[in-house]
Amino acid sequence: MPKLTLIRGLPGSGKSTLASTYHAAHFEADMYFALATGQYQFDPLQLEQAHKWCQEQTEHALRKGQDVVVSNTFVRRWEIKPYFEMAKKLKATFEVIECTGGFQNIHGVSPAVIDKMRSRWQSWK
Repeated sequence: MPKLTLIRGLPGSGKSTLASTYHAAHFEADMYFALATGQYQFDPLQLEQAHKWCQEQTEHALRKGQDVVVSNTFVRRWEIKPYFEMAKKLKATFEVIECTGGFQNIHGVSPAVIDKMRSRWQSWK
């Protein structure tokens, strides 16, 4: 039975670093923004497509029987729910891990945006 692990947290909390320690397929929406050129180029107009891509990659890997780790901010419960439903549908074990580290965020998200995300944070359970 494959396992789906979501790693959530604010920018700079250590999500990607933690995810890289798993022996599993690793996906995050940020990867979408580096697909074409290999260089990260965030485009807010493509954010919905980036998350759709992430979900598609996750489902494909789970269907192949692979364990998957997804690291995204997942600030609101509704952002987690599609993955929870996917795990249920595909009979995968599901877990959510929260990162709370205070590292430098690598994508230059401003402190004001991070504060706004913090104020909107919802617990999963």
